[in-house]
Amino acid sequence: MISDADKIILLYERHAAAYARDRGTKLLDEKAWLDRFLALFGRQAQILDLGCGTAEPMGRYLIENDYQVTGVDSSATLLKMCSGKFPNQNWILADMRRLSLERTFNGILAWDSFFHLCPDDQRRMFPIFKSHAAPAAALMFTSGPSYGEAIGSYCGEPLYHASLDAEEYRCLLKENGFSVVSHVVEDPTCYGHTIWLAQRANFEIAAHELPS
Repeated sequence: MISDADKIILLYERHAAAYARDRGTKLLDEKAWLDRFLALFGRQAQILDLGCGTAEPMGRYLIENDYQVTGVDSSATLLKMCSGKFPNQNWILADMRRLSLERTFNGILAWDSFFHLCPDDQRRMFPIFKSHAAPAAALMFTSGPSYGEAIGSYCGEPLYHASLDAEEYRCLLKENGFSVVSHVVEDPTCYGHTIWLAQRANFEIAAHELPS
């Protein structure tokens, strides 16, 4: 039996047109967080957007501010919308849980996408974040406010969400070379999103180089 978490990919593909309509093209309260994210690295940088959807409105904001975007999504229909609007960017049909692009980025964004993964898949994402993060790369994702699973509804179908607890997120970030820059639970200025903004160290010391 397919779990609600594993139904997410087909749900967004089936309802791509409705999602594009409902998400809209106007950037609202996400702008302040996007600006904090962008402030952690230079202009004209490379950004990996995991679960990019239609690239509206967040991808558009990045592109119009001279960032190069590589968008990853599991919906071919949503990616077709992206490439139609922004043909000079890179759009990749893939499941983020198995992503291996063999390149790094200055920023990694997983906004309203990462939280559709089950807890174990979320844990497995942190090495994937690390492998795609350049030195000093910024990472921003949304989660739930506390540990647990929740089932919402979209177009009459179950819409799965999950979250680890804050301490586990902090540990996973640290284990993979990221430090927390900002974390707000249910931010009232951003539609109640729980947001994590982190940054990878400029360099890492290999274990064999540490003094005994």
